Amino acid sequence: MKIGIMASQISGHLIIPTYLGVAAENSPRVAVYPWSAGFGTKYADPGIGVGSGSGKSVAWNYNSTSIAIATTGSTYVNAYPWSSAGFGTRYTDPGDLPSGAAHGVTFNAAGDVISFAHASAYQLKTYEFSGSGFGGYYGDPSPAPTATARSVAFNPAGTAIAAAHTSSPYITTYPWSAGYGTKYTNPATLPTGIGYGVTFNPAGTAIAVAHATSPYISTYPWSAGFGTKYANPATLPAGAGYGVSFTAAGTTIAVACDTTPYVFAYPWSAGFGTKYANPATLPAGIGQSIDFGSSDTAVAVGHYTSPYISVYPWSAGFGTKYSDPATLPAGIAYGVAFNN
Repeated sequence: MKIGIMASQISGHLIIPTYLGVAAENSPRVAVYPWSAGFGTKYADPGIGVGSGSGKSVAWNYNSTSIAIATTGSTYVNAYPWSSAGFGTRYTDPGDLPSGAAHGVTFNAAGDVISFAHASAYQLKTYEFSGSGFGGYYGDPSPAPTATARSVAFNPAGTAIAAAHTSSPYITTYPWSAGYGTKYTNPATLPTGIGYGVTFNPAGTAIAVAHATSPYISTYPWSAGFGTKYANPATLPAGAGYGVSFTAAGTTIAVACDTTPYVFAYPWSAGFGTKYANPATLPAGIGQSIDFGSSDTAVAVGHYTSPYISVYPWSAGFGTKYSDPATLPAGIAYGVAFNN
């Protein structure tokens, strides 16, 4: 789901350039590239490094003035100012840190709340956020997701927050209004295995969960709670779904998965259409993450094997893969995100 400003839109007199962020397996754990129908020269790494362990997820706030990375090693949460010059000085860490690996990160649409999905008690850490960085901690959800949270998403209106996690019911959602409300009732038909990815469509009328067991992707109508699960796609993803993304127009849904061809894309209109043809050049290994740019003209897939990131033109189907960046991400691209 895209919550940023499109590159062609104007905020005051500022046209926001497009960047592609990658959360990677090895140090420096994050790579950011200018994007304009292809990779530009990778930005310099942040002066104060990104945590430890592996980078698992990357997110931008709505006006691309901040970037956040979730990592599996302390301090688990990482955020920096961002400008066209690249990374600024790392924001001071919040006082109430996760006590286990962080796997997902997201901002709400207004950019004044940031949430991390993680492996320790209560599974979610959500904070106020501003141009000064982290603010107050919102407290723990109750009841919490039942096990390690792998992904977190706000709906576009910022009135609901969802976490995909590693034990049944695999998806947990709450109303959101300056804190967690009473947990929504689980969907009548649960995802069938570990929830790895979750997103809402741009209209906020559907929620999608990528998960470990067939059918690998489960989608539901959303209106202050789950509706009846949509029928599975006629052609299922070939293996465990790790990442899921809608186009900004909401007319396509795509899944990154662990079995060739590693990426599956479908038309979307209150249900799955006929699967789009595979890209001519497949991602080079297990698909871990996926994101469309807000202009809906490109789709990025993070994967297990070098070059770790594959980006394709998008126009109702995959175009010819763009050339790889001159400087590759440092290992598996667990997270990818266009800023707009």
